[in-house]
Amino acid sequence: MPTPTPCYHFNSAIVRKPSISVIRGLRAEERGDPDYEAVQAEHQAYVAALESAGLNVIVLPGLEAFPDSLFVEDPALVFSEGAVLLNAGAASRQGEAQELSPVLHDCFDTVLELRENGHVDGGDILVTPKSVLIGLSARTDPAGAAVLIDCLKTLGYKSEVVHTPTGVLHFKTECSLLDEETVLLTQRMAQSDLFNGFRKMVIPDGEEPAANALRINDSVLVSAGYQRTIDMLAGSGYAIVPVKTEEIEKIDAGLSCMSLRWFHNRKPNKF
Repeated sequence: MPTPTPCYHFNSAIVRKPSISVIRGLRAEERGDPDYEAVQAEHQAYVAALESAGLNVIVLPGLEAFPDSLFVEDPALVFSEGAVLLNAGAASRQGEAQELSPVLHDCFDTVLELRENGHVDGGDILVTPKSVLIGLSARTDPAGAAVLIDCLKTLGYKSEVVHTPTGVLHFKTECSLLDEETVLLTQRMAQSDLFNGFRKMVIPDGEEPAANALRINDSVLVSAGYQRTIDMLAGSGYAIVPVKTEEIEKIDAGLSCMSLRWFHNRKPNKF
């Protein structure tokens, strides 16, 4: 990889406040509408966890026209070398990338764009020390993946296309990077050959949503409702930060999707 820092070494992040319309957010299965004030509280705690982990966080205002816009990782990718504006796979989310464009141009000298050449959601992209994995899914198609490969090459990154298991919303719904040699993943992911060469830590049965953990510097953020996973990771020596996601999970959210994270040599301007 072109950056000398690990894939989880960050000092900067972008988040977006939830809008009131978040209660109408997309969901793969119906678990009831989230409570807006509870989503706000969970999001504020998430931002506090990012800041405690050492990140300078830009907090963008909510967008009422886009109920899912607090999930800023889906419409863009960011690296030390630059950013890529993506093209959402869900029709109701197309337009979110354009809303992110001003802040990305403020933070990065290089901002590439997928435009309308296929679809890619950032939730399908896992950056590892070996390569950037692009998971094909209902939201990320081969045409979009092909354009993204070229964008990543421009930024100096090797990438490869993999297949998200059928029925899984995003590739990172069921896997996350714990360190340069280890991935946290569901049993379904572990049975594939996608992570040969990595040490695999398999989520306990019934706690599959916890697979979307988030390593930031020396901390691993884990959804607070999955105690067996927390105990497993803590017992392996990871510094665990439980973060409540009970309401946000009702609209298919995990920890990675609520921020864009990168290592920057200069502090971006506050918006």
